[in-house]
Amino acid sequence: MKTLILLFLSICVLSCKTNQSQDATSQKPNIIYINTDDLGYKDTAVYGSTFYETPNIDSLAKSGIVFTHGYAGAANCAPSRACLLSGMNTPKHGIYTVGTSERGDTRLRKLIPTVNTEILADSIVTMAEMLKSAGYSTATFGKWHLGKDPRTQGFDINVGGGLNGSPGRGGYFSPWSVPALEDGPEGENLTDRLTSEVLSYLKSYKSGKPFFIYLPFYAVHQPLMTFPELEEKYTSKKGNELQNNATYAGMVETTDTNIGKLLTYLKKTGLDQNTLVIFTSDNGGIRKISNQDPLRAGKGSYYEGGIRVPFIFSWPGHIKPGSTTDTPITNLDIYPTLLEITQANTAGKMLDGNSILPVLKGKTIAQRPLYFHFPIYLQAYSEQSDQGRDPLFRTRPGSVLIEGDWKLHQYFEDGGLELYNLKSDPGENKNLAEAYPEKTNTLLQNLKVWRNQVKAPIPTVKNPDYDVKFERKRIEKVLRE
Repeated sequence: MKTLILLFLSICVLSCKTNQSQDATSQKPNIIYINTDDLGYKDTAVYGSTFYETPNIDSLAKSGIVFTHGYAGAANCAPSRACLLSGMNTPKHGIYTVGTSERGDTRLRKLIPTVNTEILADSIVTMAEMLKSAGYSTATFGKWHLGKDPRTQGFDINVGGGLNGSPGRGGYFSPWSVPALEDGPEGENLTDRLTSEVLSYLKSYKSGKPFFIYLPFYAVHQPLMTFPELEEKYTSKKGNELQNNATYAGMVETTDTNIGKLLTYLKKTGLDQNTLVIFTSDNGGIRKISNQDPLRAGKGSYYEGGIRVPFIFSWPGHIKPGSTTDTPITNLDIYPTLLEITQANTAGKMLDGNSILPVLKGKTIAQRPLYFHFPIYLQAYSEQSDQGRDPLFRTRPGSVLIEGDWKLHQYFEDGGLELYNLKSDPGENKNLAEAYPEKTNTLLQNLKVWRNQVKAPIPTVKNPDYDVKFERKRIEKVLRE
């Protein structure tokens, strides 16, 4: 009899655990989207760095899937974030840069650039609003950069988000100038503080709803600032000819440490079992700070160094640990992916990405082109090291198409075309436009069709202040230095 009772109890416990497991897998997952700022493609160990130490990001990668061809929707802060949150490519939301589109010396610009929009329109149904319609509680911790208050765009809670794109006064150590976030004790680190705010939110979270946490760290955006002990550590480590900035390395480690705090809490509480964690960067890194070779250029450029970014997804029970894929994706794909996962009833009507849920589950999706449109100017960070088309600008007005191994750049000032095979030439060093005229023309026609479909503005009005002699002298001067 005693044996039968024990057997009966064992069956009950097993049944209970099975039911709990079924309940957990049938629930909508919690979602945490970690969006670092200006972190380059090769700025973590899992993506090839031998200087920066990122054990927690590396651990996240081992628990999920790594994308080797992940792209931001745009090459700099605000437009990339607008692409992510709206699910729309730049021509539809009109955010191309930060502030004015008339960047750089007016005497160097051949065209009047398209006027830039600075605030994401309230009429757009954001990813946060879509998730709210699916029953999610939504909270953002960190850089917003798309308006004064993300609570008008679907977030229940806003900590640290506003129009600003950097920490401002005090930088990363309190007192800072961050909206919706009180100064901490003198010397408190901003990345530490934002993570503490996330953990406080999780510890007090009692709602039966799933949660969406958007964690856009200000780090590792300039100004470069780190703890003295980390500065000393990486100064002693030295680095290499590509990556050797000790201050930046300290910022990368601090970011990684805080990601580790979050992952540890999720595991400790068991939340990790039903939480999808996504890690990426808003755009490529700044080349003069951290070289991304063999990728060309960096932030603000539409060469690979400016738009290719790390992308890691972890979701226990759904994503096979230790996976890697070369399937090209962009942050435009996040919105439709979360839409499919959550089965929300409300969504934007003009989404430009595709769900990559099949890829997360180890399957394939049909090859599709990726488009980028930038009808404005971005002046050089470093005329000697930016690796732009010319040394005066990171980007001049143009469009880009990636289709399979091929990548086409078209520039509006002179009609210039550049064709690269990314498989054989990821550094975009050898322009094949003349060698492959049929491929060039096919991709150009595809690019034109897409621009017509999305009503992409193309600047055509000549700038009366443009001075060709002044431009030539400036370029010659840079080349001599």
